[in-house]
Amino acid sequence: MKFGNVLLGLLLVGIGVFLGNKYFSPKTIDISTEELENTPKSQEETSHRRAIDSVTYLTNSEQATIDLFEKSAPSVCFITTLNQQRDYWSRNITEIPAGSGSGFIWDTEGHIITNFHVIQNASKFKVTLGDHTTWDATVVGAEPNKDLAVLKIGAPADKLRPIPVGQSSTLKVGQSVYAIGNPFGLDQSLTTGVISALGREITSVGGRPIRDVIQTDAAINPGNSGGPLLDSSGRLIGVNTMIYSPSGASAGIGFSIPVDEVNWVVSDLIKYKKVKRPKIGIELLPPQYAQNWGIEGAMIIGILPNGSAEKAGLKPMEQTRSGEIIFGDIIVGVDDKPIKSNNDLYLVLEKYAPGDKVEISYLRNEKREKASVFLTE
Repeated sequence: MKFGNVLLGLLLVGIGVFLGNKYFSPKTIDISTEELENTPKSQEETSHRRAIDSVTYLTNSEQATIDLFEKSAPSVCFITTLNQQRDYWSRNITEIPAGSGSGFIWDTEGHIITNFHVIQNASKFKVTLGDHTTWDATVVGAEPNKDLAVLKIGAPADKLRPIPVGQSSTLKVGQSVYAIGNPFGLDQSLTTGVISALGREITSVGGRPIRDVIQTDAAINPGNSGGPLLDSSGRLIGVNTMIYSPSGASAGIGFSIPVDEVNWVVSDLIKYKKVKRPKIGIELLPPQYAQNWGIEGAMIIGILPNGSAEKAGLKPMEQTRSGEIIFGDIIVGVDDKPIKSNNDLYLVLEKYAPGDKVEISYLRNEKREKASVFLTE
């Protein structure tokens, strides 16, 4: 009986060991050498990475462009404009974005130059410098007829790096130029190109022509307005103001206000808050009438009493008792510069200063005469 029990116990233990080995011991898989070779390798082992060339060479031209950008970029600003809006129900005032553009540092006193159309119709202005600090700005002065404006910020002098000023009268077509700005709000973008043409004429926001404008193929996109156009030495030669494009994007035709024009306009705006244009004390025939009547020159229709024009003997348009109109003197020259329109006269006179004496050439009864006139404010 006991022997039977022992035999039964051994049998059960054997069955338990057999089942344990079958179901609970680690499985082993027999893989042939051929199957092992065909097994996919890891992602790292199958990558097609190339060896990195340890030396990167820059051409002299590339290095010069890099140096120019790194030197000039701290002088370029990002300008954002805001308008205030009052909520109809709560009467709370909130500020909403009005637009953006570019500008540049003029001096260590905090004067910032940009286009007039960048700040036009806005009530608040912020200037972000190259170090990404943002400052509230106030308008010092603006000249719509030149599309220029001067802002001022309260940044300390050690944060301000004025841009070097060049000369536009010596520029040549084909010369390399560089535009730095914030197109579409993208910070500090550089585009390069050449001077495509000189002596272009565009119409300002104020409706007056701006002459001697620089044309360039350097991309000037929305947001670049007010930024600097630089020569290869990093000197300011123009202020980017507009593009010619049916679509509104850059089409390789951009225009910049020449720095020679910018220099005197900005100087007046900082000193006087406005542009001081010399005058001769006359009122001119509106352009549409001059065109209809075929008049070439600037016809005088009114004279300021005791003004310099009256003292010089110039005569305005008159109407007789019978209703007959007698043409006034038609200004056709100032010194050696021909005058063919009112705009010609405005643009020539702004090259002078109050107190200067000029020689006016004019037609009276189709006879050419001359008179010396002192310019006034």
